[in-house]
Amino acid sequence: MKLRDMRTIAASGLAALLGACAVGPDYVRPTVAVPAAYKEMGDWKPAQPRDREPRGQWWTIFGDPLLNGLEERLDISNQNLAQAEAQFRQARALVESARAGYFPVLTAAVSSARSDRPSAAANGSGVSAGPVNTQSLSLDASWEPDVWGRVRRTVEANQANAQASAADLAAARLSAQAELAQDYLQLRALDSQKRLLDDTVAEYRKSLQITRNRYASGVAAEADVVQAQTQLKTTQAQGIDLGVQRAQMEHAIALLVGAPASTFSIAPAPLAAVPPAIPLGVPSQLLERRPDIAAAERRVAAANAQIGVARSAFFPAATLSASGGFQSSSLSRWLSLPNRVWSVGPAIAATLFDGGLRRAQTDQALAAYDANVAAYRQTVLTGFQEVEDNLAALRILAQEAEVQDQALEAARRSVVLTSNQYKAGTVSYLNVVTVQTAALSSERTAVDILGRRLVASVLLVKALGGAWRAPAPGGSE
Repeated sequence: MKLRDMRTIAASGLAALLGACAVGPDYVRPTVAVPAAYKEMGDWKPAQPRDREPRGQWWTIFGDPLLNGLEERLDISNQNLAQAEAQFRQARALVESARAGYFPVLTAAVSSARSDRPSAAANGSGVSAGPVNTQSLSLDASWEPDVWGRVRRTVEANQANAQASAADLAAARLSAQAELAQDYLQLRALDSQKRLLDDTVAEYRKSLQITRNRYASGVAAEADVVQAQTQLKTTQAQGIDLGVQRAQMEHAIALLVGAPASTFSIAPAPLAAVPPAIPLGVPSQLLERRPDIAAAERRVAAANAQIGVARSAFFPAATLSASGGFQSSSLSRWLSLPNRVWSVGPAIAATLFDGGLRRAQTDQALAAYDANVAAYRQTVLTGFQEVEDNLAALRILAQEAEVQDQALEAARRSVVLTSNQYKAGTVSYLNVVTVQTAALSSERTAVDILGRRLVASVLLVKALGGAWRAPAPGGSE
């Protein structure tokens, strides 16, 4: 058995023995109003069967190998996650530090001193009898029994803070994963729009050439050629403008995966993902699935324990101490039985007057508890809001996508009809430009809606807590 495990067992035994009379309130999780179902759920169909539920690598539901690889890099190289992980280790160390209060403190000291003092024969004359050497060796032990539960409550508070830190780490990881997925999907949406604009530019070049040929043949006006050129150059400019947004998205992804933006690049590819079906569960599961809610609840538990720590200061502190060793002026006879010295005894100390300090510290602990309860309940409310927001976004965007697909089909048909009419000489080229511009706008809107639906899917997974599960309350993390 490891020394750390032995210390934990011993600490638990001492806590059970001495912590029975711990002052301060025992922790009870604050109540929150939890709805029976999500309002926006409606006809929402959770994915079936249940084994499709997002687990460790929830981003795989989008079916993109490059996104999967980037998410794995994020977990290794993201510096914000490294910072959160270090803070979690710090919180765990504080738990061990608090547990040390259950055990006695042993100290050893060795000293040697040379002093000059008057002799007894000098009869108060101050005449020195010569320098005296004194050697001493001592072993001291002291222990303060945790009669009022101060140590127990401190350990309890630090354990809850360590659990909150673990949840903070999970929340930071989930946030970074979701941000990476959003940036990647938005980058792919930009790639799709760029490909659409490139294809459109190719078609506009053909239209410009046809118009020039018709102008050379005398069946089209020069204005038609100018309009075709304007349309072509405007579309080319739109494609170039997308480069700014794409570069920024690429740089944001580089930052998330811990790579220098100057050496990181992603080859263009169109958006191929489709909005996945995401299992919702029931609202009460949100309290266990979201790491930020779990962290807020654990901080309430820590604040509750701090009330006991503050109240324990009103009671006297008992200390058991013992000391033993050897003291002699002769080095050769230093460690001999006649030069043995020892002492043992209890001590009780109590503060009689502190000007209201302990009362103020208790009031501060009570106020901190109330503040943490309010923060916990607000975090829960925010969690439900985010789920409802993204459920509503997915529902509305799905309806919009359906209507937009119909509009796109009509726009494409309009381009064909108007182009044939222009070739037949029944309409001007301005009519062709108008319907082509409308069709391009409709195409870009369709791509934009798909990108927004995918981003809303990512945000819904994040709002539901990803694949995280709250640890058992009794653990230290």
